[in-house]
Amino acid sequence: MNASIARVGSGKADIGMIGLAVMGENLALNIESRGFQVAVYNRTTAKVDEFMRGRAAGKRFIGAHNPQELVAALQRPRKIIMLVKAGRPVDDLIEQLLPLLEAGDILIDGGNSQYTDTIRRTQRVEDAGMLYVGSGVSGGEDGALHGPSLMPGGSTAAWPHIKPIFQAICARTKEGDPCCDWMGENGAGHFVKMIHNGIEYGDMQLIAETYDVLRRVLGLDNDRMHDIFRQWNASELDSYLIEITRDILGYRDATGAAVLDAILDAAGQKGTGKWTVVEALDQGTPLTLIGEAVFARTLSSAKEERVAAAALLSTAPAPFQGNRDQLIDDLRQALYAAKIISYAQGYQLLRAAAAANRWNLNYGGIALVWRGGCIIRSAFLGDIKRAFDRDPQLVNLLLDPFFKQAVVSRQEAWRRVVVAAVQGGVPVPCLSAALTYFDGYRSARLPANLIQAQRDYFGAHTYERIDQPRGQMFHTNWTGHGGDTTSRAYTV
Repeated sequence: MNASIARVGSGKADIGMIGLAVMGENLALNIESRGFQVAVYNRTTAKVDEFMRGRAAGKRFIGAHNPQELVAALQRPRKIIMLVKAGRPVDDLIEQLLPLLEAGDILIDGGNSQYTDTIRRTQRVEDAGMLYVGSGVSGGEDGALHGPSLMPGGSTAAWPHIKPIFQAICARTKEGDPCCDWMGENGAGHFVKMIHNGIEYGDMQLIAETYDVLRRVLGLDNDRMHDIFRQWNASELDSYLIEITRDILGYRDATGAAVLDAILDAAGQKGTGKWTVVEALDQGTPLTLIGEAVFARTLSSAKEERVAAAALLSTAPAPFQGNRDQLIDDLRQALYAAKIISYAQGYQLLRAAAAANRWNLNYGGIALVWRGGCIIRSAFLGDIKRAFDRDPQLVNLLLDPFFKQAVVSRQEAWRRVVVAAVQGGVPVPCLSAALTYFDGYRSARLPANLIQAQRDYFGAHTYERIDQPRGQMFHTNWTGHGGDTTSRAYTV
């Protein structure tokens, strides 16, 4: 042990932390504050020294300058949280640690790893005799320090060992329930976190579109919008993202200028939203709202191209002539209805992936885990929990009586919002995609019969008939000279 590093407390540490960036440092402090001793290591060892002399001073931490020291400082079974960059760095760290560990020791990846990587890593670590956990961690810097939402999954035998720590440090609902539970085998925890992040993309884009309609169609200033979001946060829209939008709209710099107005309109992304959409395509599940949210960020990033296009393609849409107060209330209703669609689609993808990977996901429990600590936390999630309590086999939130009534009763307001936005030349890709999905899902007949006829016409792909059993395929010689040979039928 390096003499310059303080060691406070006695005995061996309850858990180890590798990676002392923002999330790792704050999560380590959270764990220690709950009565656990924590050993810490960072590849840049100067960061360990700085932490031990600074925020960790006088607390129950053990500083390590290499993985060997970290492992030696831990009680059995050793539990090590890795908070390093997703991808190859995680694999490299696992290979560095495995020779130092013993049977039953537990490696925990707390980063935003792709769930397929977690499935592979779980198998690798289990084959070596150890246990592996891939845990979603949501809540950002503040959540890590004061109580995040935690979504662990992986080696089931690891859960009894990490549960006391995880449920001590996580956020809790107003009723006192921990916002942490076991998600399932291998990659289930990181999959649930990926869906969380995809829904987060959708929620943020829906709020941004609502802000844009208030600003560009109604011409409201930030102070008025601040007041609107303040009122909405006391309604059925009560949520963390509505709350911070209220605060952002009201924030001023030292000169009194609105900081929001000075921020470039080009949104970044780190990939979890894209992963969610790609997974939806792989599973054949419609995830249209989150897909539009990802594409909206992509379009926003083409700032210079959009500025050039605006000069060439600008129009002068007619000013809004309707009832302004009604449109504001319509926006509240539309935002809530579209939010329901986003979660309905997200839960359908959860169900599809659970079937494909043989996970036994607790859908109501997932909503409970998201009730506190995470970015999408909201009162609304309690209604999802109750929906799955009523029917654990619920295939779509729209079929639950509560959500059915909530959406149907708001659809007229929702349609008025989309019309006002279109007439005003304001893009609302997520609000409109959600409405389109709702109309498609409730349609007993869609125009896919024409698509099937077209496919059969040019490629002899065959089709089913409404007057014959499902699965029986037919082909028409549309041109009279196409013959009877057909393409082999399959669905991607």
